[in-house]
Amino acid sequence: VQLQASGGGLVQAGGSLKLACAASGTIFSRNAMGWYRQAPGNKRELVASITSGGISDYKDFVKGRFTISRDNAKNMVYLQMISLRPEDTAVYYCNQGHFRGVYYYPDYWGQGTQVTVSS
Repeated sequence: VQLQASGGGLVQAGGSLKLACAASGTIFSRNAMGWYRQAPGNKRELVASITSGGISDYKDFVKGRFTISRDNAKNMVYLQMISLRPEDTAVYYCNQGHFRGVYYYPDYWGQGTQVTVSS
């Protein structure tokens, strides 16, 4: 499985970015997907996940600001981010995973894309 993330960059607080992740080597439509992030000195943390059927879930710190979506025809998963804050600054990673109950577990990781939000 290969995952290629893109779309990161430098944006001012209050701005928006849309991250994209292209998947290959997988039956994409059958798998859950997620986005994690890792800020310097912090642990990698789950941001959002989406089931194979398109049901999404978000951590509280991004609810109402971030939207995860997928296009199974294109093997793509996206993360639309609005109202960005300096504390959203991190390397963002897409991954393919699975759900066990209500919990999402990543199985494969892509390389990260840097998101920097200036104040």
